[in-house]
Amino acid sequence: MPNLKSAKKRMQLSAAARAKNRSDRARIRTAIKNVRQATTAKDGEARLREAVALLDRAATKKLYPPNRIGHMKSNLTLFVRKLGA
Repeated sequence: MPNLKSAKKRMQLSAAARAKNRSDRARIRTAIKNVRQATTAKDGEARLREAVALLDRAATKKLYPPNRIGHMKSNLTLFVRKLGA
């Protein structure tokens, strides 16, 4: 347990941030799974838009490294394009 008041506050803030980050990452993982489960190109594009929006938001918040988000978006886009072909 922290002895200083500021350390106690930081511990509480860190716990809140950790919970929010876990929640955001879970939403992103679910969105990616939804894109991968798409069977038609139209459905895949709709799900891709939702996933890309979440990924872009995560990039601005530095939830993941920016290059990793770029790779995720690229791979999902390729997957959806293959559905249409």
